[in-house]
Amino acid sequence: MKRIRNADAGWVADPKTGVGLPKVAYGRGIYVYDVHGNRYIDASGGPAVYSLGHGNEEVNEALKRQLDRIAHGYRYTFTSDALEELESLITEACGENFADMVFVTGGSEAVEGALKIALQYHTARGEISRRRFISRRRSWHGNTLGALGVSEFLDRKAAFEGALVEASHVSAANVYRPPAGVAAADIATFCAAELATEIERLGPERVAAFIFEPVVGAAGGVVPAPPGYARAMREVCDRYGVLMIADEVMCGSGRCGTWRALEFDGVEADIMPIAKGLGGGYVPLGATVYHRRVADVLFDVDGGPMTGHTFTGHTLACAAGVAVQKIVRRDGLLERVRRGGARLMERLAQEFADVPEVGDVRGRGYFIGVEFVADPLTKAPFPAALGVCGAVVRAAAADGLLCYPSPTNVDGINGDTAILAPPYNTTDDELDEIALRFARAVRGTLTGLRAARRST
Repeated sequence: MKRIRNADAGWVADPKTGVGLPKVAYGRGIYVYDVHGNRYIDASGGPAVYSLGHGNEEVNEALKRQLDRIAHGYRYTFTSDALEELESLITEACGENFADMVFVTGGSEAVEGALKIALQYHTARGEISRRRFISRRRSWHGNTLGALGVSEFLDRKAAFEGALVEASHVSAANVYRPPAGVAAADIATFCAAELATEIERLGPERVAAFIFEPVVGAAGGVVPAPPGYARAMREVCDRYGVLMIADEVMCGSGRCGTWRALEFDGVEADIMPIAKGLGGGYVPLGATVYHRRVADVLFDVDGGPMTGHTFTGHTLACAAGVAVQKIVRRDGLLERVRRGGARLMERLAQEFADVPEVGDVRGRGYFIGVEFVADPLTKAPFPAALGVCGAVVRAAAADGLLCYPSPTNVDGINGDTAILAPPYNTTDDELDEIALRFARAVRGTLTGLRAARRST
């Protein structure tokens, strides 16, 4: 039997055999069907990817039209209508300061490009000593060696230690779990001072960039930064000549109800990796978008960014991105995400009002995390060995609902959160169904857990 490692402990068994993974057959809208005819509501959009759901006929037709012309015009030989149109759509969505970008095939590659652009920028300015990166604890930036190096996801890094990019890690910005001795209202001030201290410790002349997720995804279980945080960190970066990289691979491209996740905070990053919802999963697609102030240096000194790959600007992938983004804009889906996200959060809060083990329901737009705790007063997590979020995910799948597990979110070992990230065009009725089935899975899992604890 073929084996697939699931580092998120969210293994879903084939409903017929009880082992392995179910084999997908097809998808339509928010629903996915396996080869046995079982239907699943894709309430996590895979890993927060499927911004328009599955089988969208307009997107499929756009891909067919592009394939009839050409699948891939090599980026360093040709430009293309699809590439240029997608560049324009992204710039219109992000603002005129973000007119330059490198297209890639996924989020890890987009982050890798961001790290390289940051290093190239400092080299072009004659500051080649700026090689170090600072990120946050409980962060995840991707699976390539550079992106993995700046992450702080212990389970995913352990096998590669010794071969990773060296990085420093400062505190996470989590209102539910603030740094020890810090009030929630003081997180922004505390974290900004901590970042400044770490830059001073390393030496400002050695620090290239600070990288963070405006809303932490897989490593933290959907953790929005508190008010004022991004602006305070921006000020510290500017003070020391350090670039700010906002990793919006998971939380960006409209997932939080604004096209840029940092738009909510009124801040612009210097470099912004994006992916996932950009192309909606129809063809692998991502981009490293960078600010005009960075672009001016790169083009003046080197003629442009020194990063790119065989499939950079892949024509079919860009056509998918154009089709997806046109639908998002035409149908007003960002407004729907903002409105529907508030509705889903409210429904979940109602469903779990009498469930003490649900410690926190948080998020923005269609990016919501539900954290489970053993003790609601101390916020102590369940022991990792119990695999609570994995059990919730399996129970939900058995009831025809797909959600995304986020284990180890507290300290890299313990912690259990489940993530909901439905397509942007999910209807109100479908949101209600998601809340109902998810609550049923959570209640059933926790009831079984309580019974097991009483019997021991």
